[in-house]
Amino acid sequence: MSVNSTHAETLGLHAGQRVDPATNSVAVPIYQTTSYQFDSTEHAANLFALKELGNIYTRIMNPTCAVLEERMAAIDGGVAALALASGQAASAVAIQNISQTGDNIVSSTDLYGGTWNLFANTLKTMGIEVRFVDPEDPEAFANATDKKTRGYYAETLPNPKLQVFPIEEVAAVGQRFGVPLIMDNTACPVVCKPFDHGAAVTVYSTTKYVGGHGNSIGGVIVDSGKFDWEAHGDRFPLLTQPDPSYHGAVWTEAAKPLGPIAYILKARVTLLRDLGSCMSPFNAFLFIQGLETLALRMRAHSDNAAKVAEWLQTQNKVTGVIYPGLMKGLYRRRADKYLTYGYGALVGFELEGGKDSGRRFIDALKMFYHVANIGDARSLAIHPASTTHSQLTPEDQEATGVTEGYVRLSIGLEHIDDILADLDQALSNA
Repeated sequence: MSVNSTHAETLGLHAGQRVDPATNSVAVPIYQTTSYQFDSTEHAANLFALKELGNIYTRIMNPTCAVLEERMAAIDGGVAALALASGQAASAVAIQNISQTGDNIVSSTDLYGGTWNLFANTLKTMGIEVRFVDPEDPEAFANATDKKTRGYYAETLPNPKLQVFPIEEVAAVGQRFGVPLIMDNTACPVVCKPFDHGAAVTVYSTTKYVGGHGNSIGGVIVDSGKFDWEAHGDRFPLLTQPDPSYHGAVWTEAAKPLGPIAYILKARVTLLRDLGSCMSPFNAFLFIQGLETLALRMRAHSDNAAKVAEWLQTQNKVTGVIYPGLMKGLYRRRADKYLTYGYGALVGFELEGGKDSGRRFIDALKMFYHVANIGDARSLAIHPASTTHSQLTPEDQEATGVTEGYVRLSIGLEHIDDILADLDQALSNA
């Protein structure tokens, strides 16, 4: 990038590519192709042998997706990224890239319901154990760590609890054992920079704020390039020992001519190659459009959400408001430390009438959309106990912070007066 900047507002517009090298187009073109012509047999052989990087097949690499990847890496302060078909794919690949049968990861209990199910059930069928610990005590991660632990996993701003995760503290625990911290930063892109606090990898559902308009499904993994995989080689054989699926390549060695990208390189040329969960070029194009306004939108989202949270506190039918900017003590200190660009767009609250009140409130909304999503430019609402977290047991729901009367709001970009008016009339019917 010819524009030298660390600011998300600028990086979202200029990082990765300013002019398309083939056409001089300022807007990133959609390279809607499956495959690419090789210059020669030698060129083809070099690409397949990773002697040089280039396009082979869109399942592995695509010019439109590449711009999105570079732009996301720049915004997060990482060295490389990998675009995937969904946020769920990003979470799964982030773990599978360093874990195999018999291994384990340690995860915060405060997770999105889909991630919880992936970790508690689907990964188990693959022989990967996930050990859940309460993030209130960072040392819980240490207590759950053994020789087979390959990573720590957490959400920066987990819903529904919205209690900011202690990134720096858990990353420090990981440094003692040689375990990387993987942060799902979906709920607060730009707002939080996990790499500044010791995280090794970030994952995103780009479906949410990155895209911002509810029109595309996607995910991204970003590699900080700061974790020393070689120094802890015994813990990461998938990166430091010969890979039989790629002519015995040792990824920490193979990546050295390219930079500190062993983690993301392996994910691209093995898991993306074999599992095929690639992002479509058209979706990548739409996410690039979203990145251009992401920083501005996150500021506006946060401003509106703060006003909603303050207003909810004054309502008789609301027994509690869950919002980082209203928390006290430790949780407020963490919010102020890690959320440096606002407190995000998510607001939760408890209704005194429990599940029935929650359902009546949702059904009474007129402007808010009732959808299983967050991060849209539009305001969204959902009752997690009967939807996103309904497949969890009552015990697991409690562990993730879901109660029967809990309502989650994703505050959009509408005028604040209209947002509050819709909430007011819905509460009157709750």
